[in-house]
Amino acid sequence: MGALSIRNVKKSFGSVDILKGIDIEVEAGEFLILVGPSGCGKSTLLNMIAGLDTPTQGSIHIADRDVTYALPKDRDIAMVFQSYALYPNMNVAQNIAFGLEMRNVPKPQREEAIQRVSKMLQIGHLLDRKPGQLSGGQRQRVAMGRALARNPALFLFDEPLSNLDAKLRVEMRAEIKLLHQRTRTTTVYVTHDQVEAMTLGDRIAVMREGVVQQLGTPDDIYSRPATRFVAEFIGSPAMNMVGSQRAANGLQAAGYDLALTAEQQGALNAANAAEVTYGLRPESLAFSDAGLPGTLAMIEPTGPETYALVDTAVGQLTARVPGKVNQGVGDRVFLRWSAADAHLFDAKSEKRVA
Repeated sequence: MGALSIRNVKKSFGSVDILKGIDIEVEAGEFLILVGPSGCGKSTLLNMIAGLDTPTQGSIHIADRDVTYALPKDRDIAMVFQSYALYPNMNVAQNIAFGLEMRNVPKPQREEAIQRVSKMLQIGHLLDRKPGQLSGGQRQRVAMGRALARNPALFLFDEPLSNLDAKLRVEMRAEIKLLHQRTRTTTVYVTHDQVEAMTLGDRIAVMREGVVQQLGTPDDIYSRPATRFVAEFIGSPAMNMVGSQRAANGLQAAGYDLALTAEQQGALNAANAAEVTYGLRPESLAFSDAGLPGTLAMIEPTGPETYALVDTAVGQLTARVPGKVNQGVGDRVFLRWSAADAHLFDAKSEKRVA
């Protein structure tokens, strides 16, 4: 058994099923991300790990101990909330040490913990300030410091960066990753941001409507998405999806032959799917002198790369190309790609074919 074991956890409110049987094993020192759209059940699952809610069915174990119905104080966890949840009448040092004080930790040990985490988070110069005198990023550091002072068996993060501006989110994301590398404390992190999920997690659980659609490493999730939903949710811009039908020589869309590898062709024959969704990541598409013809509909320069929206016979496709695009809106262009970069999904079940 790992540091955290979630076994067949279900949660219902009346006739509404929020979680539909979650099974996850988290190893000691692992950083697990729960990601998915609003309403998928990720925060509900985190609340049950924390003891703020109880499952309708199933069990939760932390460090080989059944904590399914244990109180939060008895779980040896520390949680960082989206709203910071700092005490406004206490200064930074008092906020950091409050949990330790409630556990009757001696004052010298509390002082040592304050110094340790304030140095780690670079907030030593803020110890005498109240939360109202801090910026959003500083408040989040204090909230993290309060959790770090505990030295718990399990860290829980509930969308801790969603209230920060874009630049500060990037900085705090790097700090959280560095902190985990230093402490190696088992961590479960909830987010709806797929960039956070890809950059922070050792493994990612992609959730949808109370079900884990795929659990794997960031590379597994991105390179071999198990379902069409995972393929479209992870990655920005989203994967291009082309509806296609089986043909004698493979797949066709709007009369255009879609290239397949021998392995993909074999998988299609084994699956025997009549209609297939043909997926292509935007970075897999490139401009060429020949290939799928189209008309350049929109250009979005981002600096190091450009997003180009192209109208084609098989649908509107987004290409992510390095540098600048020399063509203009309305120009005729050709798109090419490698068959090995294509992702195939059964159009009916939406599961991966190859």
